[in-house]
Amino acid sequence: MALKEKLKKLFSPDSVAVIGASDSFDKLGYHVMKSLVKGQYKGKIYPVNPRAENLWGIKTYLSLRDIPGEVDLGIIVVPAPSVPETLHECSKKNVKGVVLITAGYKEIEDSKGEALEREIKEIAGRYEIPIIGPNTFGFVNLTDGVNASFTYEFSLIKKGGVTLISQSGGFCHLCGFLAMEERMGMAKLMSLGNRVNVDFPEALSYFGEEDEATKVIALYIEGLDEPRHLFETIRLVGQKKPIIAYKAGKSEKGDSASRFHTGSLAGNYQIWKGALRQSNILEVTSSEELIDTAKALDICAPLKGPRIAVLSGQAGPGMIAADALEDGDLRLARFTDKTQEKINGLLPPLAIRTNPVDMGPAWYSPETMLDILKMVLEDKETDGVIFIAMFASANLEVTRTMEGLMENIEPFEKPVIACFTAPSGIWDKEITRMDGKKGVAILHTPERAAKAMANLWKANLMMRQ
Repeated sequence: MALKEKLKKLFSPDSVAVIGASDSFDKLGYHVMKSLVKGQYKGKIYPVNPRAENLWGIKTYLSLRDIPGEVDLGIIVVPAPSVPETLHECSKKNVKGVVLITAGYKEIEDSKGEALEREIKEIAGRYEIPIIGPNTFGFVNLTDGVNASFTYEFSLIKKGGVTLISQSGGFCHLCGFLAMEERMGMAKLMSLGNRVNVDFPEALSYFGEEDEATKVIALYIEGLDEPRHLFETIRLVGQKKPIIAYKAGKSEKGDSASRFHTGSLAGNYQIWKGALRQSNILEVTSSEELIDTAKALDICAPLKGPRIAVLSGQAGPGMIAADALEDGDLRLARFTDKTQEKINGLLPPLAIRTNPVDMGPAWYSPETMLDILKMVLEDKETDGVIFIAMFASANLEVTRTMEGLMENIEPFEKPVIACFTAPSGIWDKEITRMDGKKGVAILHTPERAAKAMANLWKANLMMRQ
């Protein structure tokens, strides 16, 4: 069976064996079972535990060889010294792929750990078993409902088109929880761990070329043993799907921490920076920027030009967005005379009616605000729109009404990034329901909206090359 077929079985298994399954809360085997069961995995689950007859209401097995059916994915949570024998059993059972959550290998900088990792690498190579890990939290396939991790809460993330490939399980947790908070839809998220034989190139190639649900790929990179292979893969996949990268280990101390974390060197950041740029990969410098950019790329139409309209319910946030756009190599659109005349007719003389447009006088009328948005998007001199509405008591109903009005319009063919900012509990439901509809991505602040719009433009330029 070819690697891509094994990876498909690994990421979308019809059956999963949890080797080291447990009903004890302080064991990882408990939390892996919880993720599968409470995450409503639809395939067969085979808990392996020689000291239990039943776990989570499911019959257990003494060993892999006692399982009557086929096993696509084996999740291993037994102690490190027991892993080599477990991998031999996986081979005999013809397990298609393995998630090796167990830690205690080269990341601990101990000769025994390093020797164990060399042994499992040799076994994996001999039997051609793709292994995610060791020292990983696992992966989550939201597209197909497979939570092969020890964090059940990841099952609550909204389904979408963003896939995160991370060298760190902790960063997966950070981004997964930010995704929930920011209402970003995800297809997959995975931690590579020590990368015994499934590294960035293998995962990137699979999600970039084989997985239709993945529309945007985000990478969190600490350090690599063979960076050239990664950049070659990026050049191929980047022609088909946008790729975002967040590089850690930029400082000397960060480099050292990376080495201790996953047993790899981060290397000189300036070399990395140049390589990322040459590979047409979009580098971000914070977890928030990664989330905002990935969300916008997944939801919004492509930004085909640098001319942006800013429509704001208040002048101040609109001017902030305008300044931030110029910092991102974008510029304010100059409306056609026809569009400007229409805006002039909808807003009173005291309003700022040129770009950035102060829609404050229209905030009692969501219909007017939506009309201005549509006519600006239809303007041939506009490539994208930032749409801002800050809460005040006078516009309490604006989001509710606008949500209803948007049900009856076609998806926007140009990108719209919106900011609907309000105290917690006031617009939450309406914002949640609007976010992602008709190609509108909702972010928290004008600066973040402008940065995401600038990254849409950079991504478009990279895809053209």
